[in-house]
Amino acid sequence: MITKTAISATEFELVSGLEIHVQLNTASKIFSSDSAAFGAKPNEHISPVSLALPGALPKLNKEVVAKAIKMGLALNCTINQTNFFDRKNYFYADLPKGYQITQDNRPICQNGYIDLTLSDGTEKRIGINRIHLEEDAGKSLHDQNESYSYVDLNRAGVPLIEIVTEPDIRSAEEASALLTEMRKLVRHLDVSDGNMEEGSLRCDANISIREKGTTEFGTRCEVKNLNSIRNVRRAMEFEFNRQQELVSSGGSIVQSTLTFDADQGTTAPMRTKEMANDYRYFPDPDLPPVSISDEWLAQLRAAMPALPKEVTAKLVADFSISPSEAVIFAEDPALLLYLNTALSGVNNSKNLINWLAGPIRALLNEQGLTIASFKVLPLQLAEVINLVDDKKVTQQIALQQLLPAIQQHPGANVSELAASMNLLIVENKDELSGFADLVLEKFKPQVLAYKNGKKGVLGLFVGEVMKMAKGKADPQKINQLLEEKLK
Repeated sequence: MITKTAISATEFELVSGLEIHVQLNTASKIFSSDSAAFGAKPNEHISPVSLALPGALPKLNKEVVAKAIKMGLALNCTINQTNFFDRKNYFYADLPKGYQITQDNRPICQNGYIDLTLSDGTEKRIGINRIHLEEDAGKSLHDQNESYSYVDLNRAGVPLIEIVTEPDIRSAEEASALLTEMRKLVRHLDVSDGNMEEGSLRCDANISIREKGTTEFGTRCEVKNLNSIRNVRRAMEFEFNRQQELVSSGGSIVQSTLTFDADQGTTAPMRTKEMANDYRYFPDPDLPPVSISDEWLAQLRAAMPALPKEVTAKLVADFSISPSEAVIFAEDPALLLYLNTALSGVNNSKNLINWLAGPIRALLNEQGLTIASFKVLPLQLAEVINLVDDKKVTQQIALQQLLPAIQQHPGANVSELAASMNLLIVENKDELSGFADLVLEKFKPQVLAYKNGKKGVLGLFVGEVMKMAKGKADPQKINQLLEEKLK
């Protein structure tokens, strides 16, 4: 029986490479003007091109090429400025033409790499063999009718890039780290939404084993259509152990295509593996070669944003924050843009980062918003933070009253709004002193406990004075006032 234990030290080592399919977030499909949006009713986004009707000819979407180039630049690839499309021939019900338009001998990007940081802090470089452009197939639905399978062709022709790594992966952790980084990159570059649950990011894993110390590759098996990072890890761990136990018991690995059962955590054969010549690749006669000019490539290169690792390092250096804090902004382009916009209006940049990483994130989660849909503008938030820093409004009132009011009045002047709502701290020392005397009189047993060394009750006194002041007082000054009275 094959056990589902984690990969452990054995006489064998894992050898794996991934084929990562990224659905590009263009408005239309790769070779037609049909919408590429997710979630439409079955067969709503179709046309003569995606239906492969006689005489319908493909026309390349330029934005697809631009997004592939951006990904290639991010992965340190060589950009093939002349590349072309091929036909990959196979029959399936959701492939109307009987072939898939893809790239075989001359893909758009080649020979790149990505550097990963693993959980123990070590660096691992994974080679990128190629990135090629292709169209997605439709979707067959086998559970809608007892007698028939249905076909939804909305996805047929949706643009994909396939990122093929070198067989440099040696553990399930490395595969998991690689996919995590890829998902960050496609989102950061606005190439794809990276939602694995919607199929925007899918992965096939080629897995083999070999004796430690050897360099020759073993027979590989390909696990298809892994739809989560967790399942990639589980499939890789199971398949490593399956192959290891099979070879150890005298068996041999048969090159095959496998499916992964997420409920059982096991792989099972779908078919013996086709070889490349089974697909009968040949150049597509309906599409001219893609020619990328020096000028256009230079424009795309100049427009590339700083990558997440670079952003993380810069934030750590500029603001003396931890890498874990910096990653929050590096992985969210909209949040990073909000931060950079607000910086020009805030007096204390570290406080701005603390607000965005803490209470603002919590507020957005609570309200089900993204930073892009947050109605408090960056410079308005900067003014709110300045008011709190200047002891003109307490943080509690800013979060509970002022920010909701700004959301209800987009574009309002923050200081004027705070004043009109009577939220500004009024420094009336006599009034606060009177509130403090009333609280200490009310809580005589706690005062005695404080004088006997139970200093924690001071927070109770501060809270009570704040209530009497309706939140419009500086907690630190109340704290000092109470300590003086308790002496």
